[in-house]
Amino acid sequence: MSAGYTTLLPAICLLALPTTALAEDASDGLLVSGSVRLRYEAIENQARAGFNASDQLTELRTQAKFVLTHRAVQLVAEVYDSRAWGANSGTPLTTNEVNTVEPVQAYLQANLGDALGRGTSAKLQLGRFTLDLGSRRLIANDDYRNTTSGFTGVRADVSTSSGIKATAIYVLPQTRLPDDGASLRDNAATLDKESFASVLWGGFLARQPKGSPLLTEASFLHFGERDAPGRATRDRSLNNVGLRLVSEPRAERFDWGLEGIYQWGEISASLAPGAAILPVSATFARVHAGYSFAGAWKPRILVEIDRASGDGTGTTYGRFDPLFGMRRADLGPAGLYNAVGRSNVASPGIRLELTPTKRFDAFLGYRALWLADRHDAFATTGVRDVSGNSGSFAGHQLDVRLRHWLVPSRLRLELDGTYLARGPFLEQAPNGRTGEVRYASFNLTGFF
Repeated sequence: MSAGYTTLLPAICLLALPTTALAEDASDGLLVSGSVRLRYEAIENQARAGFNASDQLTELRTQAKFVLTHRAVQLVAEVYDSRAWGANSGTPLTTNEVNTVEPVQAYLQANLGDALGRGTSAKLQLGRFTLDLGSRRLIANDDYRNTTSGFTGVRADVSTSSGIKATAIYVLPQTRLPDDGASLRDNAATLDKESFASVLWGGFLARQPKGSPLLTEASFLHFGERDAPGRATRDRSLNNVGLRLVSEPRAERFDWGLEGIYQWGEISASLAPGAAILPVSATFARVHAGYSFAGAWKPRILVEIDRASGDGTGTTYGRFDPLFGMRRADLGPAGLYNAVGRSNVASPGIRLELTPTKRFDAFLGYRALWLADRHDAFATTGVRDVSGNSGSFAGHQLDVRLRHWLVPSRLRLELDGTYLARGPFLEQAPNGRTGEVRYASFNLTGFF
């Protein structure tokens, strides 16, 4: 057994410990919780350009969270340890897969109660933390990915008895380190860094009256970056204004959702010093409609359309930037697949969701995939034909996920599979490939 794989053993042994050995159930005091996830994933005929045609990885993600509560104040610390084995120089291994022994969260939270008025509730966070905001399509703690995105700064939340919720943030995104291929393949450890060279701020305002299935939300976010020592950037300065209307799924009822984001600002044409500054004008839109049937399996049918703009031939930069958003819930898995993201994509789809028991759930989804602009790279594949002569149809995607609690609340098995039948664009573009893409992952997660 290799030295790297021996690090699996102490983490997996945590699964055998009784919960009472690790956690104390008390409103005041210390609460310890966490999880260990072991994943094996493999891909054939990789859709992304420049990487091995076939590949496999074994990954381990260990999380340990400590919450110390005293009255209205909490001190929270959480360590992520994300590792991967089996990669070589042709594997798309990044800080999305590896980030070892990292204190992603270390913050103080004060619950302020009704300090802002009768019928209100407020809380304030200060320090390092993860974020899940709004629909999670711009800022998310992506659970499928082996690592997460951390932020350092301040967050304030206010809610009212009338169903209004407001969130404001001013944070510095953490740069995951190390980020060079050799260090990542060695699972080397370096503390992540944040600086004022990268800043994210803004807020969300939502309203959902008690008992109503309808949520209305408006948001504004600004992301800005500049070059720092040892780190060249595209000097992005992006404003994002969003509007979302969504109704919750209910048995024997239709549900629906609308979301739109307009992104504008400026970006450098390349990483080179002195590169031209381009104006940005980009969009994202999503529409979905679903119906939840009665019955033991709780079937739900969902029809959805997503479109994120691409960059055309003009002088305005048109490629939508998803910032720190998730993808698994809408578009497909990350990991070795990671082909379909929220950039230069137009995709209608249909999905069947099932929950036969409290311990088992599944979904099966189909998507047709087009480029929003045929001159830009398709989604996150890196496949591009600047001439536009390869067309705009990228292919057909089938996606399935099965999850089963082997031990309720303690041990869960997850199987994911994705099949992509390449369309003319992915086969005929100058850096495209032929052949059908097949991806599968096996995940076993223990919770304590």
